[in-house]
Amino acid sequence: MGFDNLLLERDGAVAVLTINRPQVLNALNAPTLDQLRLAVLDFTLDASVRAVVITGAGDKAFVAGADVRELAVQRPIEGKEHALRGQHVFDLIENMGKPVIAAVNGFALGGGCELAMACTLRVAAETARLGQPEVNLGIIPGYAGTQRLSRLVGKGVALDLLLSGRHVTAAEALQIGLVNRVVPAAELMAESKKLASELAAKPPVAVRYIIEAVNRGLEVSFDKAQFLEATLFGLVASTDDMREGTTAFLEKRKPEFKGR
Repeated sequence: MGFDNLLLERDGAVAVLTINRPQVLNALNAPTLDQLRLAVLDFTLDASVRAVVITGAGDKAFVAGADVRELAVQRPIEGKEHALRGQHVFDLIENMGKPVIAAVNGFALGGGCELAMACTLRVAAETARLGQPEVNLGIIPGYAGTQRLSRLVGKGVALDLLLSGRHVTAAEALQIGLVNRVVPAAELMAESKKLASELAAKPPVAVRYIIEAVNRGLEVSFDKAQFLEATLFGLVASTDDMREGTTAFLEKRKPEFKGR
């Protein structure tokens, strides 16, 4: 599949998607969002893809934000449609049912921070900077940034970042829980691919249900979340991978998961 604004690679069961607009710090415009949607749907349906890494082209930016030239001319209806389009694409990423690793190689601001937060895990280069600076443009996050940020770092810290619009370093992002790991910039892609490969080797059905249990469970009461977990546990208990995993454990050998 060919795209103007994306680069796609495969490394075994790991797909690597690069936002390729380095001349504008990989800003997300409407065509890029549309291409991202198609790529994500393709990864979702491709059983041979078991994990995905998303990063930005160049060494300056993961994604520096949405395209301000588009935002500046939008009226209320277009603005709402623009936000809904981005939310839809990022929801697809969050609920792909496969681990998606954001390899944050530079600025991840506005829509870029929202994209990273939609991923399952975030690995940041030491030089990365993250934030939601929309308030400085007289707007608010539109790709669910207010919602995912508060869920990741808590209400107080989220309001600090959202209202001030300040950037945080990779070290502070790790401290507040915005990213999962920080590595030297030169090692970012190698470490992100290594993590993706490790997760790709896990049983796909169990991985999908863990992601679903966490994502869906956060949005309902605790008793309903427990019921969801028990239901998914029951489903995964019927899989060949469950039998392979438990048998391999008892036989003291490495399991070979088939995804069924």
